[in-house]
Amino acid sequence: MDALIKTYMLQGMHGLVYGMLVFLVASGFTLVFGMMNVLNIAHAAFYMLGAYIGYTISNHLNNFWLSLLIGPLTVGTIGVIIERFFLRRAHKLGHLAEFLLTYGLFFILCQLVIINWGSIPHPVPTPILLAENISLFGISYPLYRLFIIVFSFLVFLGMALILIRTRIGMIIRAAVSDPDMIGALGTNVQTLFMVVFGGGAALAGLAGVIAAPFLNAYPSMGLEMLMDCFVIVIIGGLGSLLGAFVASLMIGELHSFGILWIPRFAMVFQYLLMVIVLIVRPTGLFGEKE
Repeated sequence: MDALIKTYMLQGMHGLVYGMLVFLVASGFTLVFGMMNVLNIAHAAFYMLGAYIGYTISNHLNNFWLSLLIGPLTVGTIGVIIERFFLRRAHKLGHLAEFLLTYGLFFILCQLVIINWGSIPHPVPTPILLAENISLFGISYPLYRLFIIVFSFLVFLGMALILIRTRIGMIIRAAVSDPDMIGALGTNVQTLFMVVFGGGAALAGLAGVIAAPFLNAYPSMGLEMLMDCFVIVIIGGLGSLLGAFVASLMIGELHSFGILWIPRFAMVFQYLLMVIVLIVRPTGLFGEKE
């Protein structure tokens, strides 16, 4: 019985780690898709780019902490360029144009990654300060995975404080509801949305840098994360940061225990949960009716 409890505790921790990692990506996705109403398929490619930038810096400079700074800044800058020169025009034409544009950008970025780094997975060393295991509830657990949990939770708190407590957060939320009125009051809504889009891309790049020592850097990681992001936004509710957080934890635990109980159908559980939520509450767990 003691061994069974430890097994469940270990799987629970694995699910928490993966859920918090997915939240880092989904938080930017829900910010852009749920709040700006921009369908950005390329968001998952930003996550992949962050992982490869982290791999490159760690491989050449042996400095994970530097990649944690440069990765999000680089990916965020790419996001700003894409929004300013490509997506802004497509946004005026509706979701179909956004989908086609960002779908194409997603595969272009994937191919550029394969051309530059190859198609084989690249392991990224864990930073020395976080390379040890610690005893947690009688279980030896990697310190780096605990770092993922704590760091992601701090990002959640930081985003919540910015959106709820600061003036810029209030402007962003108001611009989502009535951009014309916010524009009439003197705020450049297009510049604001460009910054928000770049911030969402930077969050995806940050998640990629953090994911690289945990999952390695490989070309299909973006596509895998894209499906999880869609499920999380639908379950949590469009534009809800709290919904994205709760849904990410649910998906992480379903993924972890699904592998333990029924490995062959582990991926089915999250889609089953999504269907149930859509039937019971079509707006998502924390989504608001329009």
